[in-house]
Amino acid sequence: MAFELKQEGFRLKDVLKIVEIPEATYHYHINQMNNEDSDQEWKTLISALFEKHEGRYGYRRIHAELQAQGHVINHKKVQRIMKEMDLKCVKFVRKSRYRSYKGKVGKVSKNRLNRRFKTPHALQKLVTDVTELKCTGEEKLYLSPIMDLYNCEIISFSMSKRPTLDFVMASLEQVIPIIKAHANYRTTIHSDQGWHYQHNTWVKTLKRNKIFQSMSRKATCADNAAMENFFGLLKQEMYYGEELMSYDALKQRIETYINYYNNERIKQKLAGMSPVKYRTHASQLAA
Repeated sequence: MAFELKQEGFRLKDVLKIVEIPEATYHYHINQMNNEDSDQEWKTLISALFEKHEGRYGYRRIHAELQAQGHVINHKKVQRIMKEMDLKCVKFVRKSRYRSYKGKVGKVSKNRLNRRFKTPHALQKLVTDVTELKCTGEEKLYLSPIMDLYNCEIISFSMSKRPTLDFVMASLEQVIPIIKAHANYRTTIHSDQGWHYQHNTWVKTLKRNKIFQSMSRKATCADNAAMENFFGLLKQEMYYGEELMSYDALKQRIETYINYYNNERIKQKLAGMSPVKYRTHASQLAA
């Protein structure tokens, strides 16, 4: 009102006296009106990162990536700006999981890992499992990845329309040459008690290549929490909330996501680096 009356030709002092507003307060608000948004540059950067990661990053990862790019900003400020802009990380709704356990159909190994998921050595501790995703029609897609607990990198994976033994063996056969070429310590591979991992072919392949076998206790998902966490992230960030797609389209999308997960998606416990960047950085320091 004071501003409008001043525009009509009234003296400022008279107007402020009538409306009972201190002159300092008036000038403060006028300056605020004239100033550009002081957070506009941050909003542009934050919005660009949020879109780049397709809504998968909350304020903590946005803050970590800004820091990695050399920007100095408090995490609380990032949180406030994202709240103002209504940038919300996608939510995860847990669905039923694929269960490959069919009782004791072969050899059940002891739990060598025993929830010790950390290791300072690449290819020393690997974990694997199978998950199921629905496609259009009656089709399903089964995914069998193998993760290195050193940096949570997916070092091999296979996909199939049916959860056959050959499908699971395919991801193992991909990883054996990597182990032989780069492992400096004897490798242990951990899984649940699914029939694939009890099968004589799986067990003999591990023994032939001098790989220790480890299994979760029966019906204890937490014994393979690292792999369960990856499946949760994958489904949260590229599957749940989307329309069902054909097997081939979903297969391509998973391949793209795993490449993104390995090379771009930062992890707090990896000093704000992606799995591949962390491995590469560690190799450069050791050289």
